[in-house]
Amino acid sequence: MKKCILAAAAMICYLSMKAQTAELSNSVKQEFVKAWDTYKRYAWGHDVLLPLTKQYTDWYEEPLHISPVDAYSTMKVMGLQKQAREIEKYIADSCSFNRDVYVKTFDMNKRVLGGLLAMYSYTHNLKVLAQTKDLGDRLLQAFKSPTGIPYYWVNLKTGKARGEKVNTAEAAAYTLEMGILSYYTKDPKYYQAAKKATLAVYGRRSQINLVGNVINNETGEWLETVSYIGAGGDAYYEYLLKTWLLFRDPEIRKMWEQTITAIHTYDAEESDTTIWYRKTDMYSGEIKNSAVTLYDAYFPALLCIDDDAERAGKLQSTWNNIWKKYGLEPMIYDYRKQQPSSPVYELNPEIIESAWYLYDYTRDTTYLEMGKQYYGDI
Repeated sequence: MKKCILAAAAMICYLSMKAQTAELSNSVKQEFVKAWDTYKRYAWGHDVLLPLTKQYTDWYEEPLHISPVDAYSTMKVMGLQKQAREIEKYIADSCSFNRDVYVKTFDMNKRVLGGLLAMYSYTHNLKVLAQTKDLGDRLLQAFKSPTGIPYYWVNLKTGKARGEKVNTAEAAAYTLEMGILSYYTKDPKYYQAAKKATLAVYGRRSQINLVGNVINNETGEWLETVSYIGAGGDAYYEYLLKTWLLFRDPEIRKMWEQTITAIHTYDAEESDTTIWYRKTDMYSGEIKNSAVTLYDAYFPALLCIDDDAERAGKLQSTWNNIWKKYGLEPMIYDYRKQQPSSPVYELNPEIIESAWYLYDYTRDTTYLEMGKQYYGDI
């Protein structure tokens, strides 16, 4: 009888939690639809909605479909098929990347090329694939540097490229999108170009296997030699692990394993209750700075994907304590001084992403409750 009562209680708790989760999910979905409808009303065809003035702006001289393409995969996940079909039709029939405009290679690869690849993976619409390949070919012109590291800017129409100074992520975080494009087109040139850039950065690591944060793509010289996991370097680390997991390239695996070992050895600063990843000198491993940014909160998710849930949980708890202390995350926080130097929050999703990965991996409702708090506070 006692076991039956416990089983019934457990089932009631489970059903209650499931109902709460469904309610939360529906609330998030409604917020997304409200935001999307507002974008369509005031900024359709443009890159950015300015919500306070109900105006729009674009990243470049001409709009490049950034918001619709970026939003598409979220719509598919949420089951918003009508809105997703509108974007698919728009991309297949009405957009063109033959624009005489210089764009940021990194941003166009991650947001637009990545979004188009997601769209094709859902639809297998050959018109969408043609648009995706067309953009990939235009971005590929940026990789024609002496080192293979792409230029910061590339003109989508002329193929001319410029901008020798790039951060580590801008230099070597292309293997996912370019690799998937190679998979769909059966043409290895995209992955080969992206991997060459990654090898060019990794090949210039220090003897202790750390990389810097800014490099010259023509000479291969490090212009800034600080090692850290945050903005400017984050996607480099993210792409190493995810590329290995997706494509099973053994060379990439070796790069990831050596890199993450070095990060834990030299960049981690750990106590009994917290763990931070500081900025260090890439050659000596000595600390340079104890300021972290809220972009760094992506790292628990990456550690979780790497089957390092214990360390991921401790790091997530560290960031969660900062959220609870201020009600939101500060943009820049000095963990040694225990105070923010930039007390603003720009709706960054990294800490929320990490909470989701940890919940999905561990099924520990602690992380579900974190997600609820973050959403409610925002």
